[in-house]
Amino acid sequence: MLEINPASIIQTKRDGKENSEAQIQWMIQSFIKGEVADYQITAWLMAIYFQGMTASETLALTKAMIQSGERYDLNQISGVKIDKHSTGGVGDKVSLILAPLAAACGLKVPMMSGRGLGFTGGTLDKLECISRFNVGLTYDLLMQVLHKVGFAMIGQSENIVPADKKLYALRDVTGTVECIPLIAASILSKKVAEGSDGLVFDVKVGSGAFMKTKEKAKTLAKTLIRLGKNLEINCRALLTQMEQPLGYAVGHSLELIECIEILKNEDHSKILGTLVTSGSGDLKELTIQLTAHMLELGKISRNLKEARQLAYKKLADGSAWKKFLAMVQEQGGSTDQVLNPKTLPLTQNTCVWKAKKAGFLSQMHTEVIGKILIELGGGRKKVTDTIDYRIGFIFHKKLGSRVGQDEPLTTVFLPDAINPQILDDLESYFHSALEITPQRKTSSKLILEVI
Repeated sequence: MLEINPASIIQTKRDGKENSEAQIQWMIQSFIKGEVADYQITAWLMAIYFQGMTASETLALTKAMIQSGERYDLNQISGVKIDKHSTGGVGDKVSLILAPLAAACGLKVPMMSGRGLGFTGGTLDKLECISRFNVGLTYDLLMQVLHKVGFAMIGQSENIVPADKKLYALRDVTGTVECIPLIAASILSKKVAEGSDGLVFDVKVGSGAFMKTKEKAKTLAKTLIRLGKNLEINCRALLTQMEQPLGYAVGHSLELIECIEILKNEDHSKILGTLVTSGSGDLKELTIQLTAHMLELGKISRNLKEARQLAYKKLADGSAWKKFLAMVQEQGGSTDQVLNPKTLPLTQNTCVWKAKKAGFLSQMHTEVIGKILIELGGGRKKVTDTIDYRIGFIFHKKLGSRVGQDEPLTTVFLPDAINPQILDDLESYFHSALEITPQRKTSSKLILEVI
């Protein structure tokens, strides 16, 4: 019979053996109660990081995390509840368009999102650029917004999967974040607790994502699908390219403005009057594709072709924009700011970084863009950091674009005061992340695979 105490559980996993469901359940419950020390949980997490977890262990961990807190009952809300989760990337702002669009098409979307950490941004931070916007809805208010609008965008409450918050805080400072079983358990525990009937996963692949290779991203996607099936939730996953920032804007207010302009069907060759004519409409296209998968999964549409047509129609006729406005109002935000995006937090201190030579933009080490944003104050190095929403970039070129020497590559939105030497160093760092070649290179497809 397996012992149930911290040392034996750690030793079992350290030696590459399987922890039992009882051991995992006990470890999580004891951690929540404060009966197991942080250093013991850290040792266990590190053993998991190196030894991995079996499918049974990952399922047991996910169930234990779900049982650590409340689970929302959305049965009183009519309709199919489908959510989307992204593993995160630089400029990934899809949720801001997708959630109102899916709701306009007839789904109920109880979207529980997170904050940005490291080089990737967070949906909650973008929404909080809007004055008074409330991401901390009570259960009753969540029900009210879902009933009236069809979707809500909220943060994880203190009572939803508290084990996840405590575990992530330790993972973040002990180098155990990038562990597929732990990532999968973290994602699924929150999504199951929020009460969704089905989930579409956007698993990012590339230099601007946590998963740098398609192989690792596929492993995570399959783990998520298997977990979802075991938890009786319909899931599917898309592997999507993150070799460059998604869309043209990076930075919280700028990304929100870009989404507002897409929802309003405005001329997307400009953002805040800044010309961005070169490149593809990757943000809009990916949003339509992900929404279509949600609609098919939720049986709103019979197939993906019909689902895409419906999504395009509801975006074009303004239905998604009306849903977004209604959600902002119901969650306490300033609709005046949303209607006049130039009143959102923006800096007047800008500069332009230009190409050093002519050719074709062939490669962009996108994580560097995220790191520069952090150095300028527009992101977090640790959970307690404060974000300057005004900071960011508008890119004038996408991969494959022809570039002339001294042609603008990006407009940088800067802090009010910045050391000129630091700015020069960051510009050099930016150029080191780019590759401009004489011939155009073929870019990866936006959607690499559907699982």
